[in-house]
Amino acid sequence: MRLTRPRLALAGAAAVLALAGCGSGGDEVPEAATGSLEHLAAEAKCEPNMQTDTDTIRQAICKKGKEKYILATFATDRGQREWINTAKDYGGYYLVGRKWVAVGHDDVVTELRGTLGGTLEQGTDHSADSEHGSEHSG
Repeated sequence: MRLTRPRLALAGAAAVLALAGCGSGGDEVPEAATGSLEHLAAEAKCEPNMQTDTDTIRQAICKKGKEKYILATFATDRGQREWINTAKDYGGYYLVGRKWVAVGHDDVVTELRGTLGGTLEQGTDHSADSEHGSEHSG
């Protein structure tokens, strides 16, 4: 059973590298940043407007030009993944690093990726549901 975790970790690392486009010759993505919310905000040239400051999550609003995005850090990897999985039900675009996430418009998180690194994830797209909204009965 002990061999399973290392194999899973290796497979996961290979998948992350493939998704990040390593070796593809495309745009270079830096290694994912680490650190406190303040450190990540400084890297992104953001003055964080703190919204939540607890033992498990710290969350702030940042601005990039006219756009706003959420920057959050987590005490645990599990807490981060649970938060992301719940938040993705609401749609949106997520830039995910170790124990941190940035949430905003696609163009904002894509640009942040050039500074903070990380992996892009997309929330559930509900646009198909709204196209058929008149067919639903109350």
